[in-house]
Amino acid sequence: MKYILLLTILALEVFGAVIKSPVVSVDNQNETATIKTGKIDVGVSGFVVHHISPEHSAIVRNAVVQSFDAQTKTATIKMSAFTALQNSALPHGKWQPQVGDTVELAFGYSRSLLIAPNEEIYYKITKSVQTQWIHPDLFATVLSFRGHPTPLKEDFEAMADASSVGLLFIYLNQKVYTLDIKSFKILSISDAKLKQDKVHLPFYTRVNNIDAAWWGAGSSRLKSYAPHYYELLVANNKTNKELYSIIKNGDAKLHYLLDEFELGK
Repeated sequence: MKYILLLTILALEVFGAVIKSPVVSVDNQNETATIKTGKIDVGVSGFVVHHISPEHSAIVRNAVVQSFDAQTKTATIKMSAFTALQNSALPHGKWQPQVGDTVELAFGYSRSLLIAPNEEIYYKITKSVQTQWIHPDLFATVLSFRGHPTPLKEDFEAMADASSVGLLFIYLNQKVYTLDIKSFKILSISDAKLKQDKVHLPFYTRVNNIDAAWWGAGSSRLKSYAPHYYELLVANNKTNKELYSIIKNGDAKLHYLLDEFELGK
């Protein structure tokens, strides 16, 4: 078991530290910025800190690595509205990111959420990977509040905002997928050849019932574990060749997802 999850443990060591780098260029119209950094994966998320004065600063944007040029060691950052720590009772500024501000990436990567099909697999993985695990009961509570017994990508983003979780692990067919929980980009894929005897829908949790909204995406009860999470992975990783190969060489019932990839484009 220790050998099986070695790659995942190594991934956690790599992703464990927050990466800070000053903004070297910014395009506020297209909501992009560039920073200089060492090797970093596309999909790693964080935020932009605007320096109001030497003593004061404020988070002004969410940030996700959009591309990385290994030759120039330049990362392009896609920015969007900062959604965490919202409080309508507090004042907020209208500052724009600018050169000299700081991008902080991999924030919250020391805290992780695991989506597993049953209790046995959940505990085998969580006991083998050293990180601060946030129990899926909390995610089930977030889903119940949002009326989504079938988790959507935005539900994972809400979980990240609610509990400062940075990494998401999903167990599927003897593999563990490590993702940035906000961007839903795959950071690594590790073998985990565990026996799966049963499935708890929508994932292992001690919460007996997740409230459902009357209508809308996510409001129906999940009927099958693997297809749903594969669909989420593919929808947000359409150029991932390793994921494509896994699905192509796996269960034929999932081959319909192959048409969703955009390889070579």
